Amino acid sequence: MPAPASQPDLLATAPVRVKVLLPLPFAEPYDYLAPADRLPPPGTPVRVPLGPRETMGVVWDETEPAGEPVAEEKLKPILEIGHDLPALDADFRQFLTRTARYYLRPLGDILSMVIRRFGAARPPRPVTVYSPTGAEPQRMTPARKAVMEVAAEGFPRTAADLAEIAGVGASVVKGLAEQGVLAAEERAADPALRQPDPDHARPKLNAEQKHAAGVLSGAVGQGFSTTLLEGVTGAGKTEVYCEAVAEALRQGKQVLVLLPEIALTQQIVERFTARFGAAPVQWHSGLSQKDRRLSYRRIVSGEARIVTGARSALYLPFPDLGLIVVDEEHDTSFKQEDGLHYHARDMAVLRGAVSRFPVVLVSATPSLESLRNVREGRYRHLELRSRFGSAGLPDVSLVDMRTDRPPPGRWISPLLETAVNETLEAGEQALLFLNRRGYAPLTLCDACGFRIQCPHCTAWLVEHRYLGRLQCHHCGYSTPKPRECPSCGAEDRMKPCGPGVERLAEEAQALFPEARLALMTSDLIAGPEQAEALIASMNRGEIDLLIGTQIVAKGHNFPKLTLVGVVDADLGLEGGDLRAAERTHQLLHQVAGRAGRADRPGRVLLQTHQPESPVLEALAAGDTNAFVEAELKGREAAGMPPYGRLAALVLSAPEQAQARDLAREMARAIPGPGDTDIRVLGPAPAPLAVVRGRHRMRFLVSSRSGRTLQGYIAAWLQAVKLPAAARLVIDIDPQSFL
Repeated sequence: MPAPASQPDLLATAPVRVKVLLPLPFAEPYDYLAPADRLPPPGTPVRVPLGPRETMGVVWDETEPAGEPVAEEKLKPILEIGHDLPALDADFRQFLTRTARYYLRPLGDILSMVIRRFGAARPPRPVTVYSPTGAEPQRMTPARKAVMEVAAEGFPRTAADLAEIAGVGASVVKGLAEQGVLAAEERAADPALRQPDPDHARPKLNAEQKHAAGVLSGAVGQGFSTTLLEGVTGAGKTEVYCEAVAEALRQGKQVLVLLPEIALTQQIVERFTARFGAAPVQWHSGLSQKDRRLSYRRIVSGEARIVTGARSALYLPFPDLGLIVVDEEHDTSFKQEDGLHYHARDMAVLRGAVSRFPVVLVSATPSLESLRNVREGRYRHLELRSRFGSAGLPDVSLVDMRTDRPPPGRWISPLLETAVNETLEAGEQALLFLNRRGYAPLTLCDACGFRIQCPHCTAWLVEHRYLGRLQCHHCGYSTPKPRECPSCGAEDRMKPCGPGVERLAEEAQALFPEARLALMTSDLIAGPEQAEALIASMNRGEIDLLIGTQIVAKGHNFPKLTLVGVVDADLGLEGGDLRAAERTHQLLHQVAGRAGRADRPGRVLLQTHQPESPVLEALAAGDTNAFVEAELKGREAAGMPPYGRLAALVLSAPEQAQARDLAREMARAIPGPGDTDIRVLGPAPAPLAVVRGRHRMRFLVSSRSGRTLQGYIAAWLQAVKLPAAARLVIDIDPQSFL
């Protein structure tokens, strides 16, 4: 940001000490000087010097000094007050502060997530547009005539646009303007945003939906509350929470709808556009830089009334936020696994609590954390028990792969093959689901047994035949598949092991040669537009057999889809993860819910080698409550979340010996056994012991009683000094244990 011309006069009056928080890993704000007659209030963006450079910061609330205050003569003045940048109100500042405390991160780190987008707040320069005045040019030429014909259409356009449409040079347009034939007018560069109408197309709701919609709408404007809206797949949960959105609009409030996947964005945009007569503003990584900057300006100015976004939208400075909806609240994508390890669902509830507005959590398969909060009376619970309209729930059956075996080298059982053929012959659509990306999870030499591993991680490389590469799904490393074995040199002996979704598609093409196949995975779907194009093709009946990973399970509505085949229902139960059973149940329940959502009955076949698994038995019986009760009881007995608390500390270093030695030093600093409820397990190598070339050691801190762990961890780390080469990641409430 360039220095303003008035900078030398900024401290013309007696200066006053102010606190400025910088977007750097500092826990406290720094002192600067500001003019007494132009004292920027807390929340104001300012530009300040920091050593030899300058940086943006935010005037912060008064805090207790950590030590002796710096002498005033040593303080530097604020260089510029950012009046044209979004101010952070008191509630938002408190939200950032509480985020930092909960996740044990310096407050400046949290601010950096907010302040790095400030540059987008300044609108682009106004543009000059031209309209006809009715006057005739002094001399008519073919080029001038072409421009006048375009201008006569009645849409003010820039000189460049007029010239391009007319097929002439921009000088022709400028010449007509100089003669008074065209009138020039400056307009804002940002196009006007169509505003949503809460009463544009109110849906017809059944009695169950009306009750839930009434409760959600009644909570808007009544202070903080959290409501869990639970409903079977196809129950119309979106239509219900849209009534709360409509009420927030009537009260002049902004609404944020958080989504776990970019692929869901276009479908939600279409549904909101139909309901409110205007598209919501989007915020996610799939936007172009230009569109992202435009969305930011509309959000921070308050022009955007409905925003659909990924988890990062939670840390935008909305000026008038009055409702947050977290759709698919159980989804693990809401947990940020890089940088700040925050959970957007939990922080959405925190933001609602701080700013005193309602939060709605939506899911067909709620997280156990949310269900326990319902039981403890912290959350209100609304249920939609039946599908909307005439659709019924699909019939779920288990295929025992121990008795219904496919031929060697194939993964589709005879029973599932028959079901797919019957579905296609009936003119209906089928879905084959395998939650494993790529062609094969492992490539090995069948001459010597060598397995190709990532050079930077303790992980096998996954073959992606569509891309022609071997890839690491942890660090992104990619290499062509070698023709010769890197170990023994044998040619053409590198073989794929196990199925990925691409290999499943190859098998399906051979089994069902007449079917029109499509593959839906995150590797092949580059953004929401591609996802929407595939979904639209599916809904037009241009696809007979859809094959995909978990991206197909999340919220999509395929009216003609009647059969879902889960090729490996046991896959998520592997690995010993605390939440393995819960996640498997959620994922399979969601993918099963794609079947039979219209007037045709649906069926689901789950291929398994463990038909006695409680997860699969519950799915087959349609008894979700029994599974939830058993899982909650087991977690409570073990003192695990949602009853106990967990935190993971992962220490990494470039060398294995260094990581091991530093972890031992950390272990010696663990506080004594004064509190028997808190235990520290480790250090031990992390399950993924090497990631991106860094060796990783892990500690797990637990409290069976549910006592918060932040104070204990903070006291522990005060006695730990790590070298610059080491990194320590603190993950409060970890979702992944890799």
